[in-house]
Amino acid sequence: MNTIKFRQAFIEYSLKNGVTKAAIRYKVNRQYVYRWLKRYDETLQSLADKSHKPHHRLNQHTAEELKLIADMRKRNSHAGLVVFWVKLRQRGYSRSVTGLYRVLRRQGQMAVKPPNPKYIPKPYEKMLYPGQRVQNEYFYATHKFYSFDDFEKQLKVHNYNYNKFPMRPLNWKAPADYIKAFLENGEVF
Repeated sequence: MNTIKFRQAFIEYSLKNGVTKAAIRYKVNRQYVYRWLKRYDETLQSLADKSHKPHHRLNQHTAEELKLIADMRKRNSHAGLVVFWVKLRQRGYSRSVTGLYRVLRRQGQMAVKPPNPKYIPKPYEKMLYPGQRVQNEYFYATHKFYSFDDFEKQLKVHNYNYNKFPMRPLNWKAPADYIKAFLENGEVF
């Protein structure tokens, strides 16, 4: 009722002082004032909002389609929207997924999504030294071994190169230099 009285107030003001002044005073645009002036016939009912509901729907689901959806939903109550839509398409349903979604939502037949299973972290072995896990995973992913002797040779080359490479956790010192400085001078960076 508040909006109706508001409309009546700016219409009466516009009849006395003009549309532009009414629009400025009531902070609405002039087209809005003209629209309500055209509808106004001295009664409050003429200022009420009209229904926004369409008079008819051209692409409304037919009774056969609604029956097909209801029958199929009984047998496929837990199927997701797209899976259910594909099953309907196999039986002659020709509408889009969004149309099916609207019908299911309107009828209260949407599938209930089960909650995600509780996350259980996998146990992981502790590292014995920094970079062990990354070093091992990288080494085994990038090398192929043909015998135990071959494995020993490749591991020796890999460890030599790895220990000469500077690392951020060691303040950009190579592991070999870090150990050497610690053993000789007792320095910890």
